[in-house]
Amino acid sequence: MADAETESKPVNQDALVADIDRTRAELARTIDAISDRVNPRKNVDRAMVQVRQRASQIDPIMAGAAAAAVVVVGLTAFILLGRRRKH
Repeated sequence: MADAETESKPVNQDALVADIDRTRAELARTIDAISDRVNPRKNVDRAMVQVRQRASQIDPIMAGAAAAAVVVVGLTAFILLGRRRKH
């Protein structure tokens, strides 16, 4: 009976070829994505990009913290030197 149903439906070869082409393109994209993920050089490059991004986010904070530390040390030295001179 399955043969009779298959024979009664006309096969649209253009649609079948288009479906095969779509499947082939999807498979190629999947293989490319897998290759990209397991490529050691690309993994190193991605890691370096992340490190650079994090470093660029930390730099302004670290610069501000260093400037604040210099101010605190300077003020402390100024206060301590001022007290020594009075005595």
